[in-house]
Amino acid sequence: MNNFKPLPIGVEDFKKLLTKGYYYVDKTLFIKELLDKKGDVNLYTRPRRFGKTLNLSMLQYYFEKTEEDNSYLFKDLDIGKSGEEYAEYMAQYPVINISLKSMKQPTFEDALFEFKRIMSKEFSRHKELLNTDELDIGEKNDFKNIISRNAEMAIYRSSISFLSDCLYKAYNKKVIILIDEYDVPLENAYFEGFYKPMVDLIRSAFESALKTNNSLEFSVITGCLRISKESIFTGLNNFKINTITSHNYSNYFGFTETEVEAIMNYYNVYNHFNDIKEWYNGYMFGNTKIYNPWSILNFLDEAIVNPSTLPKPYWSNTSSNSIIKDLISKGDSDTREKIELLINGGSVEKIIYEDITYENVNINTDYIWSFLLFTGYLKTISQRLDGVHIQYEMVIPNLEVLSIYKNKIMEWMNENIRAISRDDLFNTMLKGDVDKFKSILADWLQKSISYYDTKENFYHGFLVGLLSGFDNYSVKSNRETGNGRSDIFVLERRERELAVIVEIKVASKFSDMANKCDEALKQIEDKNYEAELKNDGYQKVMKYGVAFYDKSCKVKIEE
Repeated sequence: MNNFKPLPIGVEDFKKLLTKGYYYVDKTLFIKELLDKKGDVNLYTRPRRFGKTLNLSMLQYYFEKTEEDNSYLFKDLDIGKSGEEYAEYMAQYPVINISLKSMKQPTFEDALFEFKRIMSKEFSRHKELLNTDELDIGEKNDFKNIISRNAEMAIYRSSISFLSDCLYKAYNKKVIILIDEYDVPLENAYFEGFYKPMVDLIRSAFESALKTNNSLEFSVITGCLRISKESIFTGLNNFKINTITSHNYSNYFGFTETEVEAIMNYYNVYNHFNDIKEWYNGYMFGNTKIYNPWSILNFLDEAIVNPSTLPKPYWSNTSSNSIIKDLISKGDSDTREKIELLINGGSVEKIIYEDITYENVNINTDYIWSFLLFTGYLKTISQRLDGVHIQYEMVIPNLEVLSIYKNKIMEWMNENIRAISRDDLFNTMLKGDVDKFKSILADWLQKSISYYDTKENFYHGFLVGLLSGFDNYSVKSNRETGNGRSDIFVLERRERELAVIVEIKVASKFSDMANKCDEALKQIEDKNYEAELKNDGYQKVMKYGVAFYDKSCKVKIEE
């Protein structure tokens, strides 16, 4: 048995991570930079699973004054070696720490109940305030009602501010407010249909706590997306926003290359470094290259036990991607073409909109690129000033995200295609109406998305999908077996009167499609595919040669 430290997969409590001996990538200089820059209200947006919750937990253990001394946690870390001017801030403040990541309920009533539960839990953590003489009877009653989840709605709208006032009164020390995953309830409410009341609740709670709050020392807020200041953070003049395009704080969320090399050396798996770099590197936060920490830890967890482990996508199932799915499924032809270009190694150049509200997300189809960038599905490689706007050139970050595009994102884009009736296509094929069959097939091609490295397989799977699922007909696909049979058989089940053979060819240029159709029909004849079907009792056999070039097709028939 080895003596390696356990990997902190899913461990988001800083104290647990340190005291239980997990491997820790030291991000404590985040505290130093936060104190140096002296921001009152600080928003950090990063993709899911990039260490936001753990960093907030770290801040709580550093700044919060409690009966238990937590200074030992930081003694041997970078912040502990940064000088007395930073140590004097340790354990000096009351801290409010709330996470909104669990607010994903189907109705506003259920989401409000969850918000009440969250606030009840945080108020209970500070229930010693009920024993202080600094709070009056009314304040104590409101405090108790929040704990029991029986407070009036107006109290909940200002509950964060109320708790900070109570803490300030009791300890005569201004309060640090930490809010994690602030955008989760907003995204959920957008999709569930109660966005306006949720915006009203979150705006009221944030405004009262963060705007002209005399009890506030400073606040740190995290999320995946930056939501418009006008929709949530109205009137906050002391607001510092740090997105993935910002240079400040760029190395505190996710792993830098130096940190990845250190962890791989520690676990004796450095031989996998090139694979790791191709699969999980590629993010750019400011000018800093960042690796996906969630995927690194999960890969190492397998590689330590099995040195022959191969990289795979770990990040795709870590959280809801509802906004991305919604925007992609509604994408126009230009969006589909650019997604296809990205999958094939190209880049797109777009304006990035950092102030977005969910209400106007459907107004501008170009918003999709901002969401893809901020949620980790794209990275910037260059930028230029175009008039008053900055144009960002973006690509897919790495092989892990590319695999997500080739699977999930292509699936999402094709969902709306599958919802369209395929009856006309199928019936025209059975009737032998070649011109109409070609026309309908070409329309479907324009609505689809493919990637070039497996072009023939794409066309094959695409056509199988279009022709499958019809009553009284089965589709046999033989490309995977390599047994010399034709690409696709469409077979009538009951009477066995009709069978259709479809042979697919891919042309290297547009003008070559007609020749490829002839080649496909000749292959059907040369290999005598029809004989097998006749032997099985089919009375009539139709033979199609179908040729593809990019998003165009040609169809010929022989009966």
